[in-house]
Amino acid sequence: MVKSSFSHVRAWVFDLDNTLYPPNVALFGQIEVLMTDYVSEALKVDHVEANRLRDHYWKSYGTTLAGLMAEHDIEPDPFLIAVHDIDFSVLPPAPELADLIRALPGRKIVYTNGTAPYARNVLAARALDGVFDAVYVVEHAGYRPKPEQAAFEAVFALDKLPPAQGAMFEDDIRNLEAPHAMGMRTVHVAPESEHHDHIHHHTSDLTAFLSQLV
Repeated sequence: MVKSSFSHVRAWVFDLDNTLYPPNVALFGQIEVLMTDYVSEALKVDHVEANRLRDHYWKSYGTTLAGLMAEHDIEPDPFLIAVHDIDFSVLPPAPELADLIRALPGRKIVYTNGTAPYARNVLAARALDGVFDAVYVVEHAGYRPKPEQAAFEAVFALDKLPPAQGAMFEDDIRNLEAPHAMGMRTVHVAPESEHHDHIHHHTSDLTAFLSQLV
């Protein structure tokens, strides 16, 4: 049974984007447009090149921001404010998901590469505000992004979270490598499954998966 694989878990860590809401909502698509606009303006390149750089930095550094900081000394806060100014009304409430997360035994946290105001807005739109014991964002890791293991270590140290008693739910397979190496149970939340040694479980429906655990 799936539930037995999580019998030791007392710390439940959830990514935010495309994990606590389904990717077909296309919320992140709005952010990508704003990121491309920001890159274009900041680096004085056209939108085709800006979009290429946005994607290149995401693939190479874990986030577009990390690439901009590393290669162009871009200040993080103006970027983060600009790219998260989006329409949250497209997010449907998820009361069943909220009830299931509340029922999990132990501590529940969100860890995202986004910002605190953005995370609060997403959780509120999903009716998930008040469900989690803590919300950690990119600032808590000194702007180091997932998938860097140092970012996870910084956040888990702040939370006093023991990774060996933890489970990580995440849509980006790169962001499950470090949690797996740290001894966590890993769950890939995505429409399509991928087989990798660092992925213990896959689900395309987080609500259905959690219903097996409570």
